[in-house]
Amino acid sequence: MSSFPYKRVVVVGVTSSGKSTLAEKLAGHFGLNYIELDALNWEPNWQAAPLEVFRARVEKATQAEKWIVAGNYHVVRDLIWPKAEAVIWLDYSIWRVLWQLTHRSFTRWWSQELLWGTNYEPIWIHFKLWSTDSLYHWLFKTYWRRKREFPILLSQPEHQHLKLIRFRHPKETEEWLARL
Repeated sequence: MSSFPYKRVVVVGVTSSGKSTLAEKLAGHFGLNYIELDALNWEPNWQAAPLEVFRARVEKATQAEKWIVAGNYHVVRDLIWPKAEAVIWLDYSIWRVLWQLTHRSFTRWWSQELLWGTNYEPIWIHFKLWSTDSLYHWLFKTYWRRKREFPILLSQPEHQHLKLIRFRHPKETEEWLARL
């Protein structure tokens, strides 16, 4: 990989679609600042940062000349999308994302991977599908909404400047990466 035509990119998709993995890979290959919205949002003990703190962190991070953002937080979209040149949408099937969510959650829990500050994967809460703390609950709550929402957002006049790169399967994503 030697060239990438964009200096400011947003990677979107549902939870566990691979946003952070792809963004980090592209950042490393093309010298972009990697911005993970979850890292800017989550405080110790899984407490979300106050909105004004989160927005200030995002505003500061996106002042760089070249960056790639991983995440969908609507409360900071107005800070990111106007500056971005492209949106990469990981629009994978529900079954693929369910598998990735399960694999990721178990791996993080088993390895006790430290996430954003002092946080660790709380595996058992995810099986409480009725709990708003469950990532499975979040996936089912947002999956079909995102499929409806992103095309509408991208068709709005204020987002016409964005180049859309949409992948419906990880294989498509990997083939695209190999061609860069």
